[in-house]
Amino acid sequence: MNSSSQKASSRVRRILGSLGPGLVTACVVIGPGSILTSSQVGASQGYSKIWVVVLSVIFMLTYTSMAARLGVVTRQSTSQLITQRIGRPVAVLIGVGVFFIASAFQFGNNLGVHSALATYVEFDYWVVVFNALSLMFLFAFKNLYRILERLMAVFVGVMLAAFALNLGFARPDVLQMARGLLPGGGEGTMGLALLGLVGTTFVAAAAYYQSYLVRFRGWTVEDLRSGLFDARVGALVMLLITVMIMSTAAAVLRGKELRSVGDVGQQLYPLFGETGRAIFCVGLFAAAFSSFLVNSMIGGFLLAASLGLGDTPAHRWPRILTAAVLLIGMGVALVVIKTGTRPVAAIVAAQAVTVIAAPLMAAALLWLANQKDLMGPYRNGPISNLLGGAGLVTLLLMAFYTAAFKVWPQVAKWLGG
Repeated sequence: MNSSSQKASSRVRRILGSLGPGLVTACVVIGPGSILTSSQVGASQGYSKIWVVVLSVIFMLTYTSMAARLGVVTRQSTSQLITQRIGRPVAVLIGVGVFFIASAFQFGNNLGVHSALATYVEFDYWVVVFNALSLMFLFAFKNLYRILERLMAVFVGVMLAAFALNLGFARPDVLQMARGLLPGGGEGTMGLALLGLVGTTFVAAAAYYQSYLVRFRGWTVEDLRSGLFDARVGALVMLLITVMIMSTAAAVLRGKELRSVGDVGQQLYPLFGETGRAIFCVGLFAAAFSSFLVNSMIGGFLLAASLGLGDTPAHRWPRILTAAVLLIGMGVALVVIKTGTRPVAAIVAAQAVTVIAAPLMAAALLWLANQKDLMGPYRNGPISNLLGGAGLVTLLLMAFYTAAFKVWPQVAKWLGG
């Protein structure tokens, strides 16, 4: 191998070696919920809302970059910083909120794994098998984060390949995709329901967790450049996968009613045949199982850190509380699978907590990243503050929509009953 080839090979290894936390974050964002939402928007409004995905990813990148800078500069978790500067009650409020949200919605990841596998092998207890494997993974490895990072990199590769192949089957209209990058371009209207698309891409809890992930990786200020590059790659992965799924639905599922990710796979069968549906199910499984693991860790680690019980994989309580999220999600999913009854009360309660927790996490990140005595020369610049402020306003609008159009109508219904 000549010197130029060696340099190129060394550069590729260095680039790949700088990836990790961003891919883990991408895995928790791309789950069954985001697959269903982007498919629904594509089926109902075509390619016209690709710009919404781009904007959401920009907000997500802004906040993951803030969290990454906080982690490498301060070498402390966000929960520690909030406890020191605002007080433990605020940190605990965020920790309890995220734990409850993760637990209440974990059943969606369980159902995603179940839908992907039950399509081919009918078995009501797939979720038990995979939760057992997750618990073994959680407690078997001393260096949990390094193994998790490698596993998530594999899942990202599988998702990219599967959904790219599906998009190839669909043969999308490239010109319409390009028009969809512009607000007001293409077809469809911008309604409140599209806030759901923003909510499954701009995930405040996942951005907040980035400060933990960069510390798990052992990065310091000297590694900040790698950390920001990693965050950009993770954002690009989110963008590519979401746009591919939306464009596939826009090309072949227009006018179809999609109530679950299982519906998406079934609707693809007459169009793509068994091969296309199998490829979609592989991508769905990778998305569900990767989100399944990291979502549980976010809930468990943030609650443990807020209570002062440890905030790294070396500590016992973060793993124990992560196991609690896994078991709660499995229990709820089994009830849904066996009875078909959706846990409406748990969903509404989680939505109510989201109204408080998501804007609070974003506001905390934005405030901390602007503290001169904490961040020094690495504090937010004007562009970060502009985008961060716009992202926070978006989360507040989402919180208002959730409270007014999802939580309150259901509460009023219960009170009236």
